[in-house]
Amino acid sequence: MKLLIYRSSEGIALGVKMPEGILDVRTAARDLAVRVPASPEAFFTEGLDATAALSEFVARALADARAASWLLDESTLALGPCVHNPEKILCVGLNYRRHAAESGAKVPEVPVLFSKFNNALAAHGEAIPLSRHAHQYDYEVELAVVIGRTAQDVPVARALDYVLGYCNANDVSARDLQNRTPQWLLGKTMDKFCPIGPYLVTADEIDDPQALTTRSWLNGELRQNSNTADMVFSVAEIISYASRYMTLKPGDVILTGTPEGVILCMKNKVWMKAGDTISIEVSGLGRLTNPLVQ
Repeated sequence: MKLLIYRSSEGIALGVKMPEGILDVRTAARDLAVRVPASPEAFFTEGLDATAALSEFVARALADARAASWLLDESTLALGPCVHNPEKILCVGLNYRRHAAESGAKVPEVPVLFSKFNNALAAHGEAIPLSRHAHQYDYEVELAVVIGRTAQDVPVARALDYVLGYCNANDVSARDLQNRTPQWLLGKTMDKFCPIGPYLVTADEIDDPQALTTRSWLNGELRQNSNTADMVFSVAEIISYASRYMTLKPGDVILTGTPEGVILCMKNKVWMKAGDTISIEVSGLGRLTNPLVQ
């Protein structure tokens, strides 16, 4: 399934992308008098336990004579971040071999973990504000992994069993703030500096997370063009490693690193600015686009 979150007159709502439109889960469940995790809060609380029930419900709803009344035009929806209120947003630095090389850094021996906060979340199409307190604004296309069940000290061989799904993420960075101190946090978690979406694609639709193309475009110009096969640490290894030291919860988001092609490593650096538009795409997950504003 391809899931999204959108803003409705009743608050944030959960939708499922179908060829005919976006299924309004809450309204369909109410009309069918079916108990199903119909809200973003309920779905992400239950995680993987909710996916089978939701999938069965979608099939039932689409077979109903009233199905057309529950389908919305995606182009008319105001989207939210495709994951609702994650407890943790973890990020992995220098996790692509060619990106480490362009950075002049050694390939890490263990995953380099840092974090973003919920204030950084933004939706597809949402404007990213650029503060006057920073100037070196950069993009980073990333495959994001969403956890589907409580994970504590899980082995690598079983780690993908804990994945609810995948989405695009843009690890927007203010490099002058990031590099001001050895701690990267300040330049990484400014407001709206973690757009994710537009969809959360459930894990059953992604055959191999280590075989996905990762691309970014700045104002239509291709900037990054790589593949998750270049990761130093696989998705499974990252989940296993993080779960040794902290309990991962349903709805937690892990950004798995960016490939080569960032502005930071260019000889002639022209940083992003207000008026620019950045788009990123991981194969199978749709395209995430955000304008930049002052």
